[in-house]
Amino acid sequence: MRLHDAQEAGELFAPLARERVEVLAFAYLDRHQQILGMRHARSEHRDQLDLPIRDVAADAIAFHAVAVVMAHNHPTGDPTPSRADREATEKLARALDALGVRLLDHLVVAAKGTTSFRSLGFL
Repeated sequence: MRLHDAQEAGELFAPLARERVEVLAFAYLDRHQQILGMRHARSEHRDQLDLPIRDVAADAIAFHAVAVVMAHNHPTGDPTPSRADREATEKLARALDALGVRLLDHLVVAAKGTTSFRSLGFL
């Protein structure tokens, strides 16, 4: 499967909107934006999840990925990115950049819609 744009990525990650706790999902891509692999990380909390930067970086290296699309859900239904979401995204983008891997987008998926960090100018 190939991810052409934020809409296709949103469709891929849409099932996260039904989760009752926060779930992070990552799609690792090659230079043609073909999906090489995916990983999900579940929280035990409704509104909090630590970003496993080391795991994301290790997966990117293992898959020989050149790009990553990240998504997580907001069980509250509101897809508005929080300040913590923005800070974690910036931190991950810097870490991946050091490895030569680009964070293409971070999507916040919720019952009321999906928000793209790239569309908002955060990436």
